[in-house]
Formats: sequence, C-alpha cells, structure tokens
Amino acid sequence: MKKLAFVGFLTISALLAQPQGPPPGGRMGFGGRGPGFGPGGPGMQRTVTGAPYTGTEVSTRAQTLSNGTVISRQEQTNFSRDSQGRVRAETTMKHADGTSSTHVVIHDPVAGVVHNIDAQRKTSNDMTLHTPPAGQGRGRGPGQAAAGQRRADPNVVTEHLGSQTINGVQATGTRITRTIPAGAEGNSLPIVSVHETWTSDDLKVPVMVKTSDPRFGTSQTQLTNIVRAEPDSSLFQVPAGYTVTKDRGGMRGGPRPNSPGQIQ
Repeated sequence: MKKLAFVGFLTISALLAQPQGPPPGGRMGFGGRGPGFGPGGPGMQRTVTGAPYTGTEVSTRAQTLSNGTVISRQEQTNFSRDSQGRVRAETTMKHADGTSSTHVVIHDPVAGVVHNIDAQRKTSNDMTLHTPPAGQGRGRGPGQAAAGQRRADPNVVTEHLGSQTINGVQATGTRITRTIPAGAEGNSLPIVSVHETWTSDDLKVPVMVKTSDPRFGTSQTQLTNIVRAEPDSSLFQVPAGYTVTKDRGGMRGGPRPNSPGQIQ
C-alpha cells in the first residue's frame, strides 16, 4: 500500500509541477516531472480552478547502452480536472515481463485529501492535505532570498521559444540547456543536457516535454486528446463499496489561489 501511495504521489506531482531541468529519465510535468504533465514540486501545491479538461498523457523513454542495445519504456496516463481544481490521474504502466498495471490517484483540494485507489483490491488509501498556516510556505526564507541573489550559472542557458499550437491548444515554450564542463564529474568531455517544455497558456499544464541527456537517454511526453469540458463528477470520488484506509501524517499543500505560470 505504501508503494501504491508513492506511485500516486509521483503521478500527481508530474501533473502539478513544471521541472526546471531534465530529470534522469523521469516523466514530464503534467506533471515529474512533466503534462504533469500536467502533466508541483514537492507535490500537489497548485490548484487550478475554472479550467476543466480531460486528456491522455503519453510518455516514452529511450536509452542506448554502450553495446548498442536500446531500452525503451512507455507510460500512459488519463488525466481529468474539473472546475474546482480536482484532478484524477489514471496511469497504466507496462512492465518488462509484458504485464501491465493501473494506478488511480485523485487529488481533491476541496475535501483536502488525496485518494490512492487500487481497483483490483477495491481499496483507497487516503492522505490528508495540510494547508500551511497563514503567512507560511509561500514566501522566501533567508536562504531562499540569498539564493535568488546568486549569479546566474554560466553553464545553464534558458531560451524562450515563443508560442505555437500543440495538440489543439496554444502553448508557450522554454528550453533549458545545461552543460557539465569537462572534468567537473570526471568526464573527459562536456556533458550537455536539454530540457524543453511547452505549457498551455489556458490550462496551466505542460502539453509537451522533451529531454535529452547522454547519461540517461531521451524522453518525450505529450498531452493528447485534449477535451476542454467538465468531466463527470463521479471520476473524483472513491467508488461505492471500496475499503478506505487513512494514511498517517499527510501531505502539505492544500487549496491555493491560482498564480500565473507554473508546473508541477
């Protein structure tokens, strides 16, 4: 059950946070990391209201080994978000043995809970979302303020790519290129990694994320089949007859007002 909860945490984090660099083969930030895709940093800290949609996030990763062997993986997640900011992520993962498994996570900032659902066992492991006290968790602390005043890293280049239509929605792109100089990590030549994110201006989630890193391979995640309509409310509820257990502790990040830009 703990493992299921952890998988669910990663799935929603991908939806809510936009990564600032290429994860080692991770999903996008719809959020992992990726749409997110939808595709929030340490998990579920953003709530976007008034922008309902459904869509399918497809993530592919490929890594070429020194002997020429190519390892590829694919994940598919069906996302739904209603006007209140509730999010459902249903992820299907294909395993090396040919089998697949499905995990459902419902992030409900209205009720202040995350449901990690196991459809096979008909159970839901629930984690409470804790909202930080007023005035905490959103401002910069002394360490953060100092970090904001540091010089820009000369080995990191950020490019703004403008706007284009991707999968039927208008998106704004950013490309971050990081260079590890020769010798910095025992490398004989520079290591260059590239992370490109295209975020929907209206939905506030990534619709495409591409990464390239010679150490980890390449990955691409896209949010497809986007329908901008209110999903069925039953998608955000634990089905009747399921056994519900409460996880100890909880997760930080309750309902928060929208802020421009992002993800997870």
